[in-house]
Amino acid sequence: MGSKVLVVAEHLDGRLNAATARCVSAAQALSPDAVDIVVLAADPAAVAAEAAKVAGVSKVLAVANPANAHAIAQVLAPQVAKLAAGYTHVFGPSTTFGKDLMPCIAALLGVAQVSDVMAVEGERTFKRPIYAGNAIVTVQAPEGQAVVATIRTASWPEAARGGNAPVEAAAVDAALPAHTRYAGLAAGKSDRPDLQSAKRVVSGGRGVGSKENFDIIYKFADRLGAAVGASRAAVDAGYVPNELQVGQTGKIIAPELYVAVGISGAIQHLTGIKDAGTIVAINKDGDAPIFEVADIGLVGDLFQVLPELEKALGG
Repeated sequence: MGSKVLVVAEHLDGRLNAATARCVSAAQALSPDAVDIVVLAADPAAVAAEAAKVAGVSKVLAVANPANAHAIAQVLAPQVAKLAAGYTHVFGPSTTFGKDLMPCIAALLGVAQVSDVMAVEGERTFKRPIYAGNAIVTVQAPEGQAVVATIRTASWPEAARGGNAPVEAAAVDAALPAHTRYAGLAAGKSDRPDLQSAKRVVSGGRGVGSKENFDIIYKFADRLGAAVGASRAAVDAGYVPNELQVGQTGKIIAPELYVAVGISGAIQHLTGIKDAGTIVAINKDGDAPIFEVADIGLVGDLFQVLPELEKALGG
């Protein structure tokens, strides 16, 4: 029997998250008989229509339920677990959403989750990073049970658009818990691109020196139309909020361009950016480890270099 993959769509405010199309790429690496996407929402129509355009999708299951108005893992998981009955694999993105939801689905199905899939070696054989990405381990899921996995979004391209999959309304008869309720979403509002999915990212580190000095990073990012990130040292020092942290304990990203400003390049930070297309490092310490991974390195004082670069960019 060939494989049949169910991808759980991540969405917010009626928009499909790009991580979903990356999960479809990983699903297609299995050469499956079918890749279906499930959209759980109060009104899934708009997101389901977007999901139907992802190339390689066989069909989109739209699950409408007022209880699905907000992404609460404990509410979504029983529904996905019920729908998983006809599938060999259930995939979700290795984002905050996926890391919250997929273990609940795995637990309800009584299986061990495969986390951070970066390569598909076979129907039940996958590669994933360990030790901050310094080693890659091959894992094998047992036969005769569903494979529940989170997909390392930085390792997979977005599947193309241009598909035209049918959308089916799906009714799910699952008991939903009442012990977990939505209280509110605390999210930073920004006109800049989202750090997780941005094509360009400018990050600042300890070398920026202060919260006030971080304005130079924001200005340069705006000049490039880039998202803003930070090293753990900059977050711990209080220069910027936690959601900007890039690295092993922050966000793992794969932009086309990554500019590291005043970041020395601890191994935990490097694991968050190793899949970036072009890495540019600006640091006054010529021996900083960041220069070992940078495609373009500039040894200099960031407070002199960034204004000059802005000028060169027509600032």
